[in-house]
Amino acid sequence: MTDTEIEITADLVRDLLQEQHPDLAGLAIREVVGGWGNQMWRLGEELAVRMQRMDRTPELQLKERQWLPVLAPRLPLPVPIPVRFGEPSERFPKHWTVMTWVPGEPLDHGSITRGAHAADTLAGFLQALHVEAPAEAPTATDRGAHPRNCTHGFENVLQDVVPDDVAADVREVWDDAVAAPEWEGPPVWVHGDLHPANVVVSDGTLSGIIDFGALFAGDPAWDLAAAWVLLPAGTAARFFDMYGHADEGTIRRARGLAAMKSLFLMHMGRNGDRGLPGGKPHWGPAGRAALERVLKGV
Repeated sequence: MTDTEIEITADLVRDLLQEQHPDLAGLAIREVVGGWGNQMWRLGEELAVRMQRMDRTPELQLKERQWLPVLAPRLPLPVPIPVRFGEPSERFPKHWTVMTWVPGEPLDHGSITRGAHAADTLAGFLQALHVEAPAEAPTATDRGAHPRNCTHGFENVLQDVVPDDVAADVREVWDDAVAAPEWEGPPVWVHGDLHPANVVVSDGTLSGIIDFGALFAGDPAWDLAAAWVLLPAGTAARFFDMYGHADEGTIRRARGLAAMKSLFLMHMGRNGDRGLPGGKPHWGPAGRAALERVLKGV
């Protein structure tokens, strides 16, 4: 059995806690549905265990361990904060982390009904996050580049899932992003992976941000794409007004990246419809709705 084939069960989680953090081993353990690179288990009412699963290296978890305690105190929404570290062992040769639980329902299983409030909330969160990062901050690996350097990935998902009747419009949005100027500001902290499964909602609005494994210092456009990927139609303009300091080039890059992210959600949805590993059937409708917002620019 390879590392990626290790079955992660409640009994395994409890055994690991008993070995390394026995004072937590008596808390109730419940599986959290979802996740791919990592699997989450609810631990009691206030904690969660994040288990490295398909991620090939522990880099993403180690990044969260290092930087979330630094960032969390100045962010206006709850984020998961590492509180205990689980180290590789004979029982489980990967990393795992005990983190604070962020209450709410993931947006891919919920909805935003208070659009204006959510737009203001997301803008305030990203204002607080997007400050100049220190020199030792992580840099991007598979994301974070100017759209022109992501054309191969865009073309792959475009050919795979885009409906014929909007293909030309999607390409126009992407070409405009490719033609936009580079980010000329200092590298700022960027979440890097804002999509419906990585934010939580309650009472019809955003209430927390999770999964900072992609965190990097770079171009804020990668997060600003969330104006179309996450928020309801008609709220993007309000979001950018509240955010306040996105220039025209940054908005153009963000819209192109939102198109690519929407196509990726559709791609994962189609994989789910086909029963492929990692596929998410419910992401397809979310991706199509996001793409519609991107094309309308609202």
